[in-house]
Amino acid sequence: VETNDQTALVSKPRNKGGNGNLASAGFNIINSIIGSGVIGKLFYNVSFFFFLFAGLPYSMKEAGFPLGVLLLLVVACITDYSIILLIKGGNLSSTNSYQDLVRKTYGLVGYLILSTLQFLYPFIAMISYNIITGDTLTKVFLRIPGVVPGSVFADRHFIILLTTIIFTLPLSLYRDIAKLGKVSLSSLILNIVILVIVMVRTVTLSPQVPKSEDAWIFVKPNAVQAVGVMSFAFICNHNSFLVYGSLEEPTLKNWSRVTHVSVSFAAVISVAFAACGYVTFTGYTEGDIFENYCRDDNLATFGRFCYGVTVILTFPLECFVTREVIANVFFHGNLSTLFHIIVTVVIVAVATAVSLVHDCLGIVLELNGVLSAVPLVFIIPTACYLRLSKERWNHCDNLISCLILTVGVIVMTAGFVLTLLYPQECSHGKEMVYCFPSNVSFHNITLPP
Repeated sequence: VETNDQTALVSKPRNKGGNGNLASAGFNIINSIIGSGVIGKLFYNVSFFFFLFAGLPYSMKEAGFPLGVLLLLVVACITDYSIILLIKGGNLSSTNSYQDLVRKTYGLVGYLILSTLQFLYPFIAMISYNIITGDTLTKVFLRIPGVVPGSVFADRHFIILLTTIIFTLPLSLYRDIAKLGKVSLSSLILNIVILVIVMVRTVTLSPQVPKSEDAWIFVKPNAVQAVGVMSFAFICNHNSFLVYGSLEEPTLKNWSRVTHVSVSFAAVISVAFAACGYVTFTGYTEGDIFENYCRDDNLATFGRFCYGVTVILTFPLECFVTREVIANVFFHGNLSTLFHIIVTVVIVAVATAVSLVHDCLGIVLELNGVLSAVPLVFIIPTACYLRLSKERWNHCDNLISCLILTVGVIVMTAGFVLTLLYPQECSHGKEMVYCFPSNVSFHNITLPP
């Protein structure tokens, strides 16, 4: 179809790809952002609990609190714009998947690069989710009377296998992503519960935690790395076409409405979580905020439980994406029922095996953020749209796309260099000094750099 009216073209409804309503699609988008955000924390994770809001307080520490809040809002706006731009590009090129869009725009080379990035990001996220589950739920079970170190429920390997067999694998076997709408809603509710717990602890625990002298300066040297963490936390572009296709009426208007509401909601929760977490711990803020709470804190233990459940419920969304990439690259986009089951089982099994062997992916996840998340959010959607757009060079969409593309290249390059020069260490189970007030004089504390 050729037309001079680009707006009409990108707004044209395409064939229905699912039976999900706007609310269901919104829950999936929010869950993808918040769940990936769980991975966002993976970035600087010292204990290797990642992806949710849990890394956002740390990004405030890295960037400086005032600048960190501003950067988080900017990343949310870029994410919102990028998601809509991606669907516009799909409609302009008459494609209905991220891979097809890039292939039609940049050929086989672009398609293979995108497929690799789109597979690696959610696949590593799945590994991360398993590790979070194992580490988080074992700490929860250890608070149950009768469960002691060395028991089966204190074994992360057993917990990972148990949750995989009972929960994540069965949910991942669904063929229609719209069926995960209620699951995503449950995950969203749990995230709100986690936020409430963090807010309560801001009031009750904050007075006991020593504050660093530079807690409130506007900008700190690691602001670029903080942008990488935030991008990782907000990424959901890899799920966009799947969720868009699940709408009953997949039009640009409906998609924009879902995107604006979902990203705005996620942004509000993210800012609140990041602010509360950082205000509580300032210079002590860890990559995983739950590492900051004391082991005997029962409310924090309940938060860890909610966190683990949230991760389990987000896992299937990432599996959908990895399976779609494999289907498009090797099976021409279609999987029979048998191959659907086989591919799903293999993906989940490999991710589980890796998470059983390795419990710290620090530098791998940092590189995954700057080399996968940033291109998927900042670079590829804008590059595709700029190539497809028939508007004048000074059109608003073209100018904004150029700006986002430039910022993405800078963040990816600088973040890659800084990650190699200053790799994050990995440690587990470190009890913070303020958890032993009777044995420590706060007057002689040296805060972490």
